[in-house]
Amino acid sequence: MWRKLARHWFFGSIAICLVVGFAAAEDLRPLRENALFRDSVVFIVMVLMGLSLHPAAIRNSFRRPLPSLVAILVNIAGIPLLAIPMSMVLPSEMYGGLVVAALVPCTLASASVWTRKAGGDDSIAILTTVVTNLACVVVVPIGMSLLVRHAGVEVSALAQMKKLALIVVLPIVLAQLLRLAGAANWADRNKLKLSFTAQFGILIMVLLGAAAGADSMGSERAGGVSAATSFWISIPMVVIAASGIHLAALVAGVAITRLLGGDRGEQIAVGISGSQKTLMVGLQIAIDAGFSVLPMIIYHIAQLILDTIIADRWRSKNQ
Repeated sequence: MWRKLARHWFFGSIAICLVVGFAAAEDLRPLRENALFRDSVVFIVMVLMGLSLHPAAIRNSFRRPLPSLVAILVNIAGIPLLAIPMSMVLPSEMYGGLVVAALVPCTLASASVWTRKAGGDDSIAILTTVVTNLACVVVVPIGMSLLVRHAGVEVSALAQMKKLALIVVLPIVLAQLLRLAGAANWADRNKLKLSFTAQFGILIMVLLGAAAGADSMGSERAGGVSAATSFWISIPMVVIAASGIHLAALVAGVAITRLLGGDRGEQIAVGISGSQKTLMVGLQIAIDAGFSVLPMIIYHIAQLILDTIIADRWRSKNQ
């Protein structure tokens, strides 16, 4: 039951949260502007996701670290570089949101699941997830300070570092300490339930992000017809950009791993984990920085749809 619910309900729920968030933006303003509430939601979700990370799988990936290194470099460097050209065609708010999506770490929720589903080496996906989430304390603030200069927005790298250390690194460390303290067996038995519960927190952030997006749309309308038209035209451009960046990163990860002599399981793992991004952290950063949350949501939906199709194809070939 849990597996079926987790597979089918999330897409529809995201759509509902987007509609409700846009419609009730004014009513949601107190929650959206409450940084402590948003930080708490992210913290709890990261703890729940971190409980599912198995240390043994991480240790296994150290036997052949090169594929994980490729996935990490594609995730933290390759994808942001692919996003830079979009500064020439997207409004600053949309481009900033796309930069956030490009810089945030690999998702704790689905990278290893999709890798296993496709017949790949999930230990590589898990190590990539852990390293990129820990490294985001440095990668995201520095990347934003460099890449959003074109958007005319100042981002405090130090403030972002402090925030990410508290809402990303600390909960992952805490989750692993809880596993060492005796929660490991319970977490492994209830992995699907933990993921299912964590998705409610993600939906809360989608709701608040949609409310923030409604305010942005209001400001665009206030800026005149041309500003509003530019905003709406940019949405299909973001869909194309997010989908293209994700696919390019996936193909690059597979190709580089193949050139380095990696087997099929390693190629699959690098392709998936190197190209996936986390929705939870991305929404929080986009809201804090005042960028549009739509690129992050679009990237997440695109990776779920595309990777489901690709993983099914890989699995059928393996069989």
